[in-house]
Amino acid sequence: MKIPIIAGIIAVIVIIVVTILASYQESDIAEVEDTLDKEIQPVEIPEIQEKLDEIERIKNENDYTPLPREWQSSGPFEIDRKEYAIGEKIFLRIGGLDHDAKGQVTVMRPLNATHYSVYLTIPFDGTQRDAFNYYLEPSISATRNICSVDDLIGKWTLVFRGTNHQNLDFEITDKVVPGTSTEPVC
Repeated sequence: MKIPIIAGIIAVIVIIVVTILASYQESDIAEVEDTLDKEIQPVEIPEIQEKLDEIERIKNENDYTPLPREWQSSGPFEIDRKEYAIGEKIFLRIGGLDHDAKGQVTVMRPLNATHYSVYLTIPFDGTQRDAFNYYLEPSISATRNICSVDDLIGKWTLVFRGTNHQNLDFEITDKVVPGTSTEPVC
């Protein structure tokens, strides 16, 4: 007697579960069909459009393409361009130093039309190495008293102390490499 009662209870439970599952499946299908029949309308949010416009404006302003290399040299010292954008690396190549050549490459930044300040010195010694490369990237720096891009723009000079080689001049323009911070620091 107990087996038919248990079987009946199980059958009732299975019917209830199947009915519940069937009703959930039907409601999901109805929701999908309703969604498919509706046309999705774009929602314009002014903040998003303003941000997209700002990104497009910055992209257009910073349309940056590096200039082709045009090597300038003074003896064994060479730089790869005459003009650089703010944030662009300056490639200094030193090759074929005499064994007795010893001194410093002094990078001079403009203070005004007639005065310069030492930005960086790079020592060289022909007894140690007769050739090496050096990258430098002039940037805004409170410790170097370069407060804004205005302090970077202008004619810079490389002076070869300890040699008789002529200086090399290059210019940093007001163009900016995308991703370079131009926020004042002082």
